[in-house]
Amino acid sequence: MDISYKPSIHPEFEELMERIHPPRVCIDNDTFPGLTLVKVDSTNKHGMLLEIVQVLTDLDLVISKSYISSDGGWLMDVFHVTDQKGGKITDQSVRYRIHEGICASRRVSRPQQLRIGQTALEMTGIDRPGLMSEMSAALAELGCDVSSAMAWTHNNRAACIIYVDDKGGPITDPSRVAQVQAQLENVVEAHHYNNERRSVRLTVPAMCQTHTERRLHQLMAADRDYEECCSCCRSGNDDDDDDVDQVYQYEGKTKKECEGTHVKIDKCKENGYSAVTIRCRDRPKLLYDTLCTLTDLHYVVFHATMSSNEAIAFQFLQEYYIRHENGCTLDSEAERLRVTQCLVAATERRNSHGLRLDICVRNRTGWLSDVTRVFRESGLSITRAEIGTRGENAVGTFYVKDISGQKVNPETLEMVTQEIGGSIVVSNTSSESSPEATSPETTRSNTGRTQQFSLGNFLREQLERLSSNFRPIKGEHSPVNDRQLPCKNGQSKVYF
Repeated sequence: MDISYKPSIHPEFEELMERIHPPRVCIDNDTFPGLTLVKVDSTNKHGMLLEIVQVLTDLDLVISKSYISSDGGWLMDVFHVTDQKGGKITDQSVRYRIHEGICASRRVSRPQQLRIGQTALEMTGIDRPGLMSEMSAALAELGCDVSSAMAWTHNNRAACIIYVDDKGGPITDPSRVAQVQAQLENVVEAHHYNNERRSVRLTVPAMCQTHTERRLHQLMAADRDYEECCSCCRSGNDDDDDDVDQVYQYEGKTKKECEGTHVKIDKCKENGYSAVTIRCRDRPKLLYDTLCTLTDLHYVVFHATMSSNEAIAFQFLQEYYIRHENGCTLDSEAERLRVTQCLVAATERRNSHGLRLDICVRNRTGWLSDVTRVFRESGLSITRAEIGTRGENAVGTFYVKDISGQKVNPETLEMVTQEIGGSIVVSNTSSESSPEATSPETTRSNTGRTQQFSLGNFLREQLERLSSNFRPIKGEHSPVNDRQLPCKNGQSKVYF
């Protein structure tokens, strides 16, 4: 095992260096015609790169390319960014927030997606139909309002963070906390067998609490959702023909045409680094998700380059030169395998599977329970969700699939629209299809529409609703226990 030693620096001296050399942020709109350069120059600390990327992604900016260098205790980063429409960052308020956000990251500050003054419910467990519906129904019966929430599913596991209010404030009474947690534990336990991994936890957010999306990565990693992940190419330090950019045939496709996640870990002997190369399908916040994993695994990024692959459509290439916090490189096969699995899981968790529904309804107690109940009764399962409030309205983005694994029936979608009411924007943004194949967005509302009725569709939905409420007999094989191994292209089959 190669170990690189570094001098020990007292924390007070680090604070002094930060005061002497505060971060310098340059936002350049002149160098390139179609994008903005964000340059950061600062003394370095562990996690600083993640904090910078977090600021940019929280502002919904798109990072198409970046160059990272943080060796010798100094950090110099360059990011090529655009807004969601592909244009330069010309809004002065956004430019100001970039500068202030990066500079404030050197101080103890509150992450943008952290809700202060609200109780956070964290849950992990088996992904089964109706779980979010029953959890939100339990919260509504307890008189708790849902102000925001985020939920992911991956490899048959589910994790969610729900921020709740109790009569306009956080739940502070210990007896009330125990009551709410006990009720939710009963709901989650009903969806699990004995000894199956699950957790329910109520916490009051603190000023230093972790960013919501990073916390979701931590929850799913602690739940070991990465154990079934594998790279499309084997990882190791062999100097053979397994280079990520090399073309080879697999099931009729070349590696460059494969849409799965490719991870390769090599040893950079001359500099004492481990070289990690990741190539996968491009999507929003991909860089942030990767850095969350490397940071939480306690690896330090010394040099890195990330860019969209212009030769291959919708591909994103990341190259990192890293060492562990203790100075060690990734030498053992077990360590390389674990890092590979965790990185593959990080790229897959936020993948969008199913039909996207953007919902806007009047904010009231129990609205989330009503919406998710309609999904469950219509035979739909939620694969990913992000929920919040906007003024007097509640808004939510839901990715849903038919419980049988088929595409959502148009008649079912029409019935869901009628039942939920409000405004619903429908778009097919599944990561399983190419962007060219996605259907245009359709706005639906319950105004001026007549609900269509089909006896066959009605019977099918009722049978699916009833079957989702039955638990398989212990000892018998069920789709939940017969967990499917991921495909070679990195996509795992998940039962919903």
